[in-house]
Amino acid sequence: MIRMIYLDYSATTPVRDEVLDTFVKVTKQYIGNPNSLHKLGMDARMLMNEATRQIAQLLQVREDEIIYTSSSSESNNLAILGTVLKYPNRGKHIVTTRLEHSSILETVRFLEKYGYVIDYVNVLEDGRIDIDDFCRLLSKETILVTIGSVNSEVGVIQDIKRIAEIVKDYPTTFLHVDGTQAVGKIPVNLDGIDLFTFGAHKLHGLPGIAALVKKHNVEIEPLIHGGKSQSRYRSGTPTLALIASFAKALRLELADLSKKQIEVLKLNRFLTQSLQQIDGVVINSNNHCLPSIINVSVPSIKPETMLHALEAHDVYISTKTACSGEGDLSDPLVAMGKSQEIANSSLRISLSSETTLEEVKQFLKIFEQCVRELKIK
Repeated sequence: MIRMIYLDYSATTPVRDEVLDTFVKVTKQYIGNPNSLHKLGMDARMLMNEATRQIAQLLQVREDEIIYTSSSSESNNLAILGTVLKYPNRGKHIVTTRLEHSSILETVRFLEKYGYVIDYVNVLEDGRIDIDDFCRLLSKETILVTIGSVNSEVGVIQDIKRIAEIVKDYPTTFLHVDGTQAVGKIPVNLDGIDLFTFGAHKLHGLPGIAALVKKHNVEIEPLIHGGKSQSRYRSGTPTLALIASFAKALRLELADLSKKQIEVLKLNRFLTQSLQQIDGVVINSNNHCLPSIINVSVPSIKPETMLHALEAHDVYISTKTACSGEGDLSDPLVAMGKSQEIANSSLRISLSSETTLEEVKQFLKIFEQCVRELKIK
């Protein structure tokens, strides 16, 4: 009998034992500050450089292009604010979408106070951006395009390669991609991308460590000043144990990725087909979405009510993204043209390569039971 069913992997993932072992080992064995000049410090610096080398090789980027931060939210802020602060004369126009994480949407809204013009690309019914509208919005005044690889709520995958090819025709425009929900789930290619965000706690790693990949031909203004660090773009004592465990988590997550994708896709198809058989359930995700994310609505039931009903059975999913602000409506679903009733009742089920078929079957029984009971009320 399964005790707990966790299907909220897009919010955060349980830490792998191997990753935690690395964190503990490094914490105990490497007590020196990586910035110190004595032997302990030099040993710590060598380990940090090795971890950085591993991450760079896995992502096929240069070692000096990796900047460690505390979270993907910080990485997104550093990418956006750091770019516009460094290039104040390149224009005050930013293009994004309403599908983005709050750390992007709230940052660009903040910049509106300082004269920046923000345009949001129209979104098609399947959640992908309208390429014609995207091309129409770009101009010589566009300093930055920030579009996520995978939407965290519905799971829509954007055609980043095509977007990068379009942006390439605007040499003074930078492309920032939030890859937090993509890394470890689908293959990522950073060609044509100037700035790329991802974090450890979506990869069965520890929270508190993330990275911003900043291509070598791009400069940004630091947001944290003072003190030597791993990178001149982000001050602060390097968190060696977190960095080493980050490298371990990424390596493990990318191992046998194609095999993991197939397994998750099988679970997705079984779960989606089964959910479609439950009266009153609407599937919002589609074939252009990440298989590990299934967004559904049960219009007659409030999402919070369903969440707590499932919680009583030790089952855990989510309503919107864990970092979304207040309000009932799902912004991505509204952008996709869904009705207010659908957007007001969305639920996110997110899988992992560690999710089992037995867990999914048990979840379906409990979910259907909760739907039936709550409809009666």
